[in-house]
Amino acid sequence: MSKKQFKTIDEYIETFPKDIQSILKGVRQTIKEAAPEAEEAISYQIPTFKLKGKYLVYFAAFKKHIGLYPPSPKAFRKEVSPYEGPKGNLKFPIDKPIPLDLVKRIVKYRVKEILEKGRKKK
Repeated sequence: MSKKQFKTIDEYIETFPKDIQSILKGVRQTIKEAAPEAEEAISYQIPTFKLKGKYLVYFAAFKKHIGLYPPSPKAFRKEVSPYEGPKGNLKFPIDKPIPLDLVKRIVKYRVKEILEKGRKKK
Protein backbone atom coordinates (compact mmCIF):
# COMPACT_ATOMS: atom_id res chain seq x y z
CA MET A 1 0.00 0.00 0.00
CA SER A 2 1.58 3.30 -1.06
CA LYS A 3 1.14 6.46 0.96
CA LYS A 4 -0.70 9.32 -0.71
CA GLN A 5 1.58 12.12 -1.87
CA PHE A 6 -0.03 15.46 -1.04
CA LYS A 7 0.47 18.53 -3.18
CA THR A 8 -1.65 20.95 -1.12
CA ILE A 9 -2.85 21.44 2.43
CA ASP A 10 -6.43 21.04 1.16
CA GLU A 11 -5.59 17.55 -0.15
CA TYR A 12 -4.08 16.64 3.22
CA ILE A 13 -7.07 17.90 5.22
CA GLU A 14 -9.60 16.13 2.96
CA THR A 15 -8.22 12.73 3.96
CA PHE A 16 -9.54 13.05 7.52
CA PRO A 17 -13.03 12.66 9.03
CA LYS A 18 -15.14 15.84 9.14
CA ASP A 19 -14.50 16.54 12.84
CA ILE A 20 -10.73 16.37 12.37
CA GLN A 21 -10.99 18.43 9.16
CA SER A 22 -12.68 21.14 11.20
CA ILE A 23 -9.85 21.16 13.76
CA LEU A 24 -7.18 21.23 11.05
CA LYS A 25 -8.96 24.07 9.24
CA GLY A 26 -9.04 26.02 12.50
CA VAL A 27 -5.31 25.53 13.06
CA ARG A 28 -4.58 26.48 9.45
CA GLN A 29 -6.70 29.64 9.68
CA THR A 30 -5.04 30.62 12.96
CA ILE A 31 -1.59 30.28 11.38
CA LYS A 32 -2.68 32.29 8.33
CA GLU A 33 -3.99 35.09 10.57
CA ALA A 34 -0.79 35.14 12.64
CA ALA A 35 1.47 35.08 9.57
CA PRO A 36 -0.46 36.38 6.55
CA GLU A 37 2.73 36.73 4.50
CA ALA A 38 3.68 33.06 5.00
CA GLU A 39 3.38 30.62 2.11
CA GLU A 40 1.56 27.31 2.38
CA ALA A 41 3.40 24.16 1.39
CA ILE A 42 3.63 20.45 2.03
CA SER A 43 6.87 19.19 3.55
CA TYR A 44 7.44 15.70 4.93
CA GLN A 45 3.90 15.09 3.61
CA ILE A 46 2.34 17.38 6.24
CA PRO A 47 1.03 20.97 6.10
CA THR A 48 3.77 23.56 6.36
CA PHE A 49 4.06 27.32 6.34
CA LYS A 50 7.22 29.00 5.08
CA LEU A 51 8.36 32.57 5.55
CA LYS A 52 11.15 34.14 3.50
CA GLY A 53 12.25 30.65 2.45
CA LYS A 54 12.48 29.39 6.06
CA TYR A 55 10.17 26.84 7.63
CA LEU A 56 7.87 28.68 10.02
CA VAL A 57 5.60 25.95 11.37
CA TYR A 58 4.26 22.49 10.52
CA PHE A 59 1.08 20.83 11.77
CA ALA A 60 -0.36 17.36 11.40
CA ALA A 61 -3.19 15.14 12.59
CA PHE A 62 -2.62 11.86 14.38
CA LYS A 63 -4.92 9.31 15.96
CA LYS A 64 -5.29 11.14 19.28
CA HIS A 65 -3.68 14.55 18.78
CA ILE A 66 -2.78 17.42 16.50
CA GLY A 67 0.95 18.02 16.36
CA LEU A 68 2.62 21.41 16.00
CA TYR A 69 6.31 21.70 15.04
CA PRO A 70 9.10 22.76 15.45
CA PRO A 71 9.56 22.72 19.23
CA SER A 72 7.98 25.76 20.81
CA PRO A 73 10.21 28.69 21.76
CA LYS A 74 11.57 28.74 25.32
CA ALA A 75 9.49 31.85 26.02
CA PHE A 76 6.40 29.60 26.03
CA ARG A 77 7.86 26.76 28.11
CA LYS A 78 5.44 27.09 31.04
CA GLU A 79 2.32 27.55 28.88
CA VAL A 80 3.08 24.62 26.60
CA SER A 81 4.12 22.15 29.29
CA PRO A 82 0.73 20.33 29.27
CA TYR A 83 1.12 19.77 25.51
CA GLU A 84 4.81 18.96 25.18
CA GLY A 85 5.67 15.77 23.41
CA PRO A 86 9.00 14.21 22.57
CA LYS A 87 11.68 16.72 21.58
CA GLY A 88 9.50 19.67 22.62
CA ASN A 89 6.99 19.36 19.79
CA LEU A 90 3.43 20.09 20.82
CA LYS A 91 0.65 17.50 20.99
CA PHE A 92 -2.87 18.91 21.35
CA PRO A 93 -5.39 16.18 22.28
CA ILE A 94 -8.20 16.05 19.72
CA ASP A 95 -10.79 15.42 22.40
CA LYS A 96 -10.15 18.87 23.95
CA PRO A 97 -10.36 22.36 22.44
CA ILE A 98 -7.15 23.34 20.67
CA PRO A 99 -5.62 26.45 22.34
CA LEU A 100 -5.69 28.51 19.15
CA ASP A 101 -4.66 31.68 20.95
CA LEU A 102 -1.48 29.93 22.09
CA VAL A 103 -0.87 28.65 18.55
CA LYS A 104 -1.29 32.21 17.21
CA ARG A 105 1.18 33.65 19.73
CA ILE A 106 3.75 30.94 19.00
CA VAL A 107 3.46 31.57 15.25
CA LYS A 108 3.84 35.33 15.72
CA TYR A 109 6.91 34.71 17.87
CA ARG A 110 8.39 32.46 15.17
CA VAL A 111 7.68 35.13 12.51
CA LYS A 112 9.58 37.65 14.63
CA GLU A 113 12.51 35.21 15.04
CA ILE A 114 12.75 34.57 11.30
CA LEU A 115 12.53 38.26 10.40
CA GLU A 116 15.14 39.22 12.99
CA LYS A 117 17.55 36.53 11.77
CA GLY A 118 17.04 37.81 8.23
CA ARG A 119 17.91 41.37 9.30
CA LYS A 120 21.08 40.25 11.11
CA LYS A 121 22.40 38.57 7.93
CA LYS A 122 22.14 41.80 5.92
